[in-house]
Amino acid sequence: MEFHELQQIVESNSRAIQAMLDARASDRLEHEEFKSRIDAAIARMDESIQRLTTLNEGVVNLISSLDEDRPTVLRRLNAIESKVDRLLERNNNDDRPQ
Repeated sequence: MEFHELQQIVESNSRAIQAMLDARASDRLEHEEFKSRIDAAIARMDESIQRLTTLNEGVVNLISSLDEDRPTVLRRLNAIESKVDRLLERNNNDDRPQ
């Protein structure tokens, strides 16, 4: 093999190695960009989960509050119903001929 042929093989190998290094660097950049997008998506998901957790706690507190207030509301409704019944009775008694 002549020196010129060896030189061409070395140059060809050098270009191939450089192309592989460039491809590797490009792949690394793509990987870093993809990783950044994944990290951002995870951060958004974490924020969403936190908001949902806070919202869920609010709903639980509201339901709990409603359960605590229910006896009061029922007592008030019963009192109103009793007053309406008395008013209707009184109205019925007033409408009867004497």
